[in-house]
Amino acid sequence: MVKMSIKDLDRTLSSEEMQELEAAEQMHPVFDTDSPEMTADMLLQFKRMSQEERNKQTVSLRLSPKTMRIAKSYGKGYTSFLSRLLDEAIQDEALVRKCI
Repeated sequence: MVKMSIKDLDRTLSSEEMQELEAAEQMHPVFDTDSPEMTADMLLQFKRMSQEERNKQTVSLRLSPKTMRIAKSYGKGYTSFLSRLLDEAIQDEALVRKCI
């Protein structure tokens, strides 16, 4: 939802346009199935992404069922957890050599 004040508008508006805007300012949002009111939990899902996060690439990997169960056991956000884990592991030369 965008909030602005009538004071922020250009004064070249006609009186009819000003009346429409003043009436709109008094209206409350109308929520429906296409645009429901957001709950506090829904709002918590929004976060600012760092430049690094925006530049990440999506890839598909095959993981064993056991690995998926373990990753999912860490809860919501397990794919981000796996991404960070891989970022750290790929920098460990001994681990990389062991897995090649």
